[in-house]
Amino acid sequence: MEAVIAVVALLLVLFLALGAYATVKVVGAAKRGVDRTITQARRTVEDHTLRAKSFAQIGPAGELAQLRLKLRTSMRATQDALHAGVAEDESLKESLGLFRRLSAHGHELDGELKRLEAEPDRATLAERLPGLRERTERITQSADSLRWAARDRAHRFAGDDLDSLSAQIDVESGALRHWTTSEPASSTPPPWPEAPAADGPAAQQTWPETPGSRTAEEPTRPAITPSGPRPTYPWQKKPRPESTT
Repeated sequence: MEAVIAVVALLLVLFLALGAYATVKVVGAAKRGVDRTITQARRTVEDHTLRAKSFAQIGPAGELAQLRLKLRTSMRATQDALHAGVAEDESLKESLGLFRRLSAHGHELDGELKRLEAEPDRATLAERLPGLRERTERITQSADSLRWAARDRAHRFAGDDLDSLSAQIDVESGALRHWTTSEPASSTPPPWPEAPAADGPAAQQTWPETPGSRTAEEPTRPAITPSGPRPTYPWQKKPRPESTT
């Protein structure tokens, strides 16, 4: 009895542990989903704010907003393209590693541009703008190069696969239409061969005669023609005359 109670208690503890683990996993997944949603919303709001500043403000402040918007758009597009391509092409892992290193420089530059938006000294800000513009251009060019290289590679693989598929389809289509390469059968039957030429009407007869096929103009000959009167023999009786009574 004690063994049964111990087994039941152990099973109960296992069920409680599994329930707690499942609860932690569900809560963690929900928290990550909420965090992603909040991050995406914050990013969207910040992008719209930067876009509004780039159009509404003039001078260094407006240019800072344009640089930040350009940097963030390029880095995000490259990140999405590499993460989408690495699932199908393992060779993009090295490119993804290079992008992570580039992202560190991008985040550093974005933070510096964000701090300079609140800089009250516009003259100093105008002096630093050329360097900031050059750094932004270098980072975005590198990100664009990685993104377009990954896309060109994917398009090349897709094009090669399409060429191979088209060639296989052409071969299969030719095999399915094999009857078009043979000569079409004639619907008219071939003529009978002509009989060899010979003299006389009998030579022109190609089929055997059947009984009664002769014409009325041709008399029928007896099978045996007697050459003269039949001979009489002494043992033969003379025919008796018929009695009239």
